[in-house]
Amino acid sequence: MSDITTTTERSKLTVGLDVGDRFTQVCVIDEDGEVMEEGRVTTTPRAFRQRFAAMPPARLVLEAGTHSLWASRLLGELGHEVIVANPRMLRFIYGNNSKNDRADADYLARVGKLDPGLLHPIVHRSEENQGYLALLRSRDILVRERARLVTHARGLVKPFGFKLPHCSTTAFVGKAQEHIPEILAPALVPVFGIISVLNDQIREMDGKIETLARETYRETALLTQVQGVGTLTTLAFMLTIEDPSRFPRARAVGSYVGLRPRQDESGTLKPQLHITKAGDKFLRHLLVECAHYMLSSRGEDSDLKRWGLKLAERGGKAAKKRAVVAVARKLSVLLLRLWTTGETYEPLRNARKRGDPVPSASC
Repeated sequence: MSDITTTTERSKLTVGLDVGDRFTQVCVIDEDGEVMEEGRVTTTPRAFRQRFAAMPPARLVLEAGTHSLWASRLLGELGHEVIVANPRMLRFIYGNNSKNDRADADYLARVGKLDPGLLHPIVHRSEENQGYLALLRSRDILVRERARLVTHARGLVKPFGFKLPHCSTTAFVGKAQEHIPEILAPALVPVFGIISVLNDQIREMDGKIETLARETYRETALLTQVQGVGTLTTLAFMLTIEDPSRFPRARAVGSYVGLRPRQDESGTLKPQLHITKAGDKFLRHLLVECAHYMLSSRGEDSDLKRWGLKLAERGGKAAKKRAVVAVARKLSVLLLRLWTTGETYEPLRNARKRGDPVPSASC
């Protein structure tokens, strides 16, 4: 008997899986759309293997979520066709007035059988890349917690008539501990101790990130040519995109990271809407931070900065916010092009082509 399962054989059964933290609701339908089986299984790799290893090859449909990474990989290894649905596209489930786990599993199975394209399937990153991204995200959490503790310490001393000196977060403990009022020592000494530990942990993580970029992801050097874009952002960009050839057009990457404005056009009505915020929130945050820097006085003169500043001049705070998002979107396209072409970045290439004033290079 051949080990290769044809598409026809594989598609006879369709299984909807509504995956929860403790249990997963299972709905199995046949090729005629009749429910053959309903039940639930514990959401663990062992239980999934026991439940689905003996099942004939089938099409299994589940939503992207906390457990979908390991679940989709395990089910694929068992010989099943696995479709991971984009939860943002499942309005028919979230809008159901009779929403429950059984109904959700049934919907997933039926749509997966009818037309998987309606689920806008996603492909998970490799386990290795997911592990590297976990390092970056853990560092981000530590940095945020350190900032919260510093803000807490500064706010705590003000009602007592004191003010801690302005300095970087890395130098905060050394400079601020001399200015703590004695009455607040029991409250702030432990906080300073935790900040010191966080400084050490963040410094260690930064070293691992730099080593990873230098030894494993050397293409990051192409992306860091853009002033204001550091190793952290470029590595997050490459790990999140994973395969730069996945986009038919470079401009599509802006939509992938959720920086494209939503559309709700009808007839002649074309309202200006907020961005979709689809895709990876962490990467989007990093790109927006880079855009803020590029548009600031510290950012170098470039085509992207000039374009963004002109956009910001069109009126008020809203225009400035839109300019930041627009620059972040164009920056994502620029980074993808540098990655795919390997070319040298020229900040004012377009300005030179147009004959615009360009500052001469310093000697």
